[in-house]
Amino acid sequence: MAKARNGIVAALDIGTSKVVCFVARVDGAGLRVIGIGHHAAAGLRSGNIVDMEQATRAISSAVSAAEEMCGETIREVIVGVGGGQPASHNQTLEVQVGHHEIGERDVRRLLSQIHLPAETSDRDLIHTLPIGYQIDGSQVIEPRGMYGERLGVDVHLVTAATGAMRNLAVCIKRAHLDIADRVATPYAAGLATLVPDERKLGATLVDMGGGTTSIAVFYEDYLVHVDSIPIGGSHVTSDIARGLSTPIADAERMKTLIGRARARPNDEYDIIDVPLIGEHERTTPNHVPRSILVGIIRPRIEETFELVRSRLEASGIGRLAGGRAVLVGGASQLDGLPEIASEILNKKVRLGGPLRMAGLAESLAGPPFAGCAGLLIHAAQQVQAVSQAQNPPAEVPASRFGRIGSWIRDNF
Repeated sequence: MAKARNGIVAALDIGTSKVVCFVARVDGAGLRVIGIGHHAAAGLRSGNIVDMEQATRAISSAVSAAEEMCGETIREVIVGVGGGQPASHNQTLEVQVGHHEIGERDVRRLLSQIHLPAETSDRDLIHTLPIGYQIDGSQVIEPRGMYGERLGVDVHLVTAATGAMRNLAVCIKRAHLDIADRVATPYAAGLATLVPDERKLGATLVDMGGGTTSIAVFYEDYLVHVDSIPIGGSHVTSDIARGLSTPIADAERMKTLIGRARARPNDEYDIIDVPLIGEHERTTPNHVPRSILVGIIRPRIEETFELVRSRLEASGIGRLAGGRAVLVGGASQLDGLPEIASEILNKKVRLGGPLRMAGLAESLAGPPFAGCAGLLIHAAQQVQAVSQAQNPPAEVPASRFGRIGSWIRDNF
């Protein structure tokens, strides 16, 4: 559970292409961003750390920038988990309660039976999320205070590969930070970008990062499924570099500035200049029509969404995934991408970004920063839950005699 020191919470989103750190103050007025730092990622591939030295330097640089902006020293962070191939597991548990009033002790006894499946011995538990209670087989929202013979719960577990999580923890420790909490990045992005009706009626969030594309499905306000595909925006860049024999830096620039996922009628006549690998002193320009660039980009984008569709179908939650999809992440900003996603997923698709958040500049309220903003929202929710547990609302006596009795107990 994330802890707020002097009302300060820090979120760290470590992606394949960038590392982002947001610092916020949580108080009675809500959540306000007071520090921002981001740095180009290094030492990561497909969301996993492959060079600890480079990854640690990138983390330290992003955190230092956020500390300098807010004037606070960050000691612990809530970390987004994008690597380690996050996956979902569902369990149904039940205990006997003997027709007495169900209380907190009964709920804790029920949840204490949660266990990782045997096939996940090499995975770490990231989330334990109750997604629905039952009393004697009937669905209820809040079982406390109700009566019944049997109390049950459906639990959604999210796990990630143990090795990837240990490497992540070591890098953060080397940056002189402690981990306050770990949150699956697509789950955090959903908290930041989905409106209440989308989470209620069912929606699929697709987080398209540099090295991975993550999926989170929300239904009835619960996270019900998480998955990850090891394909992202960097794969599109590599395709361009190979297809046009151009340096990776130039391929990234072309993808970002003039690339698109969907062809237009004038692409055949729109000529672009493509630098060639190894030609530092160019004597003649290398001109190609933009249609060639689009023809390289589109197949990879189609492959990505076909994999998303097949993963959703294989999970068996296609009905819960709803008719709505929201795209976030840096790779989702490619021109024409939402239209292709809509065709392949057969859903209404929109491009998402963090919902209104005090102190967050408009330039940082776009799809690439949805995950880090969601980490702050999750941290604020945890802080609020701790505060409510420590300061439960006082019961108000219903009658005059009740108020008199309460006064006597409080004063004598």
